Order: sequence, then C-alpha cells, then structure tokens
Amino acid sequence: MTGRKRSLIVVAVLSTAHAFNHVSSSLVAGKSRLDLNNLRNKKHHHNSHAALTILPASIQSDDQMVSLSSHIPLSLQKRPSNVLSMEEIQPIFNFKSKSSGKDKVLNVTGIHHLVVILLTMPFWMAAMKITHWLGDTIEGFDDNRAKFDYTGKVWCRAYLSMTNSYPILEGDVDRLKVGPNGEMSEGACLFVANHASFLDIAVLCTVLDPVFKFIAKDSLKAFPGVGTQLVGGEHVLIDRTNKRSQLKTFKQAINYLKNGIPIMAFPEGARSPDGRLMEFKGGIFSMAVKAKVPIVPLSIANTHAVMPNLGFLPVQSGQRGELRVYVHDPIDIEGKSEEEISKEVREALLRELPADQHPLDDEFEANKAEKKELVRA
Repeated sequence: MTGRKRSLIVVAVLSTAHAFNHVSSSLVAGKSRLDLNNLRNKKHHHNSHAALTILPASIQSDDQMVSLSSHIPLSLQKRPSNVLSMEEIQPIFNFKSKSSGKDKVLNVTGIHHLVVILLTMPFWMAAMKITHWLGDTIEGFDDNRAKFDYTGKVWCRAYLSMTNSYPILEGDVDRLKVGPNGEMSEGACLFVANHASFLDIAVLCTVLDPVFKFIAKDSLKAFPGVGTQLVGGEHVLIDRTNKRSQLKTFKQAINYLKNGIPIMAFPEGARSPDGRLMEFKGGIFSMAVKAKVPIVPLSIANTHAVMPNLGFLPVQSGQRGELRVYVHDPIDIEGKSEEEISKEVREALLRELPADQHPLDDEFEANKAEKKELVRA
C-alpha cells in the first residue's frame, strides 16, 4: 500500500469519527460546560470536582468521598469507580478538537471503534435509503417510520457488540416489550435519562426496542448518518433560535405521545462534563403532563467511564467499564407539580447510578441556593 493511500485511509477514519462524536453531543440540544484547560488549572470550584472523575475513586480525597455519603446507598458507595487514570488509558494521540477547542485523547480502544464505525456505517446508510424508499412507495409499509428507525437500532447494536460494549439491561425490562408493530405493550411514556457521555445515544438505541422519537437539535439535519436517521425517522427537531419552531416541535412531541409513541429526552439539557448528574432544565416534564402519560426514568451507568469527556472515542470497552442501563418503574404524573415530578425523577435516576455519577453535596446545594437567589431577584 502506498503512503498516499495510507494517508487517505487515516483521514477518512478520523473524519467519520469526528462526525459521530459531534452529532452525539448535539442530540441534547445543549452545550457542554467543561473547559479542559480550566479543569487542569482548577480555576473554578466545579471543575476542581470534575477533575476527580478522571482518576479512580480510590485516590479521591477523603473529604470529597465523605461529602457524597449522605445521599448514596451503601451498596453504591462500595462499588469501585470504573473511570481510568491517564496512565491506564495509555493515549496514542493527544490533540485539540477543532470544533470545540478541547484536548482529546485516542488510544488503542478508540482506534478499534474508529475501524468498526468506518466499516459498518455504509451498510447503515444503504439500509436507510432502501427502507425510506419502500416506506414512500408502499402504503402502510412503514407507519411512523418504525422500520426506518430500526435500521439505526441495528447499527448501534452491531457497533456496540463488535466493540465489546453491549450494555447490561436491568430493572423493569418487561416494560420495553413491544407489540407486532413496534408499539409499547403498556402504552406510550416519556423516557428520560441522565446524559454523561457521547456514547449514551448508541446505548439507548440498543436497549429501547419500542418505536420512540428523540428530541434533537435542528442543525443535525446536515450530518450524514445520524442526520439522515433523525430527518427520515421524523424525530422531534428543535430550532432554538425560533420560538415558533419550538412551539411547533413541542406540539409534535405531545402528538406523538398521544398517538402511543414514546419520546426520549435528557432533562439535564446538556451532557455532564464529569459524569455527575446535573440540575434539570425546565419544560421537559410538562410534555408528559400535557399528554397524560407516565415518565419512565432510565439510569445509564458508566458511559462516562467508557467514553469520558476527554476521549475522542471510547477509551475502554463497555464490558470492562461495566456499561449498564436500569429501567425504573413508571412515575405517575397525575396531580403533581413539575417540581414534584422533577424530584421523583432525580431520586430514581440516582438510586441506580454509581457514586462517581452523584453530584457532590456542596455543589448541589450551591446550585439550589443560586436558583433561589435568582427567583428572589
């Protein structure tokens, strides 16, 4: 193989991975709050805590571990952290992301993921094109684009299987059983999950059998693969700069719920920079209230350890990092305020998250105090 051909292959692989990385981040329609330079210099209080999760829990300070103990079950406190140190990651490449300006690392595991993505994505693209054509041509062939969306689920499952990263599914698993047309056997609901990593999207598509629709950022339409899936699958796309568009998409999400199709949303509104559960944004739970459907929380554990914020792609396999999704019992919203619903959802998510994904007590209380001050002002 000539040097020119090798160079072209490397460029193609890195370009594909970059698009995958960027797209996964944008699905939350938010912006990451972590500045890695500040993390290293520890200029901010929050980032000094965020830096801890780059190291195993065993070398975190006693004071910080004690601050967690007041709201974490003993069984979770005893579980060791799956987060790798930089020495354990053994990066081959260290570089700065052109899109975000943040430092990124790529190791042997990441290169494995790059190769799998490059080899499998063309088949996914072809499957979407064929399925979409059949849906447009044959009446009743693909109502609600369920078959079209299934091509993405197949790709995610193949991708995670080929990289030894298939998640463990626990909890109320029967709730995810589907009927002959892909609908939920127990009716529609609003799925909500914590968001700690780029990898969450693929994990959710892997474990959720029912037809569902993501709430995603409108700008993703321009991206190959995921953009094609979101547009062709008629997911809920939001233009944050247009209030009329926001109202339209809100109604679209409610209509999906009323017609028996679940919605998948991240109440934090952004990806957590350090894996710890953040404060929730307002408005998400009002969709469930309006459509009169229950809320099903999904705790996604250890994606922050498999693909941390500094990883261009995963730095360890999901099997080693213990990827896990826990399906909680549904939360009834009848007669409850959005604040009460938010509290129940938060408590449910935290019950099945490892200690290094729980917010630190002082940080959580500081955020609550800041919100109260803003209300008073």
